[in-house]
Amino acid sequence: MRTQTPPAIAAPGRPLLKWAGGKRQLLPALAVHYPARFDRYIEAFLGSGAVFFDLLAQGRLASTRVTLADVNPDLIGCYRTLRDQTSQVIAALTALEAEHRSLGEACYYDVRDRRFNPERAEPFSEGAKGRERLAASYPPELAAMLIFLNRTGFNGLFRLNRSGAFNVPAGRYAEPRICDPAHLHTVADAFRAPGVTLELSGFEAVLAGAGPGDFVYCDPPYAPLSRTSSFANYTADGFTVQDQARLARAVIDACGRGAVVVLSNSSADEIVSLYTSAPARRAKLAVHRVPARRMINSRATARGPVDELIVTNSRPSLAAVRPRMLPALPVRRRKTA
Repeated sequence: MRTQTPPAIAAPGRPLLKWAGGKRQLLPALAVHYPARFDRYIEAFLGSGAVFFDLLAQGRLASTRVTLADVNPDLIGCYRTLRDQTSQVIAALTALEAEHRSLGEACYYDVRDRRFNPERAEPFSEGAKGRERLAASYPPELAAMLIFLNRTGFNGLFRLNRSGAFNVPAGRYAEPRICDPAHLHTVADAFRAPGVTLELSGFEAVLAGAGPGDFVYCDPPYAPLSRTSSFANYTADGFTVQDQARLARAVIDACGRGAVVVLSNSSADEIVSLYTSAPARRAKLAVHRVPARRMINSRATARGPVDELIVTNSRPSLAAVRPRMLPALPVRRRKTA
């Protein structure tokens, strides 16, 4: 059987985790819509944080307040712990890498089923307060396990069942690189930068405070293009059609208060309808279609080009648009007397 290409270890300024729906390939199209100036950057669905790291690499976040939020307690807990206990996370991840080299796939399932899930089970059973407690006290060993599972699981997915258990199968990797200390330090430094906060919060609470001077990026779980293409289980609760409608209202309200918003989503009919509605047009939101490649699918043949949407009230920055060569005009000869 052919082995998958292992998730690449990102270069400095790039995301730590591979994430379903991550925006690495869409960054050039998104960057056209970054506002020229903003006082605060808000990311309401953090995931891998590809846009955050892109802005950081461009030097756009110097002396800027940054709010990075997600409703996933494992994600926020892992990032906070890497920020605050970097050396301990690296030590635990180094040990997991050595164990995986010795035991292979058996190590993956032992970590997933006998260590990672049992340690998270009690907080998840306690509902919202338990998840807040989990994110606030995520131990370095658990953070290392999450990174390990991301490096060695199928396609780097993070997927939970309804009871909150991580259920992604092992990937088929020959020699995955699991621990990159230099990169881990770089990511930790990014999260430690002055003005950067990591919040366990839903999108409505985050967007409610957005207004003039704020640049907001929203990358929600994509609406499915078909009944069989849905993937929204980054949390135990999933992300429904009703959630998409609630998000659209929150985005429209934020635009009305003066925030610049950029949102990415699938080209599903219901998403087009939400963002071409009369309230969306009054908020000066425009819908742009961009070609992208579907990367998360169990069948390789189903991974291919699709249209995605970029919805924004921002006007494209001319500095981000490549000038096109104009055709040469014919030279008119002067008439001689």
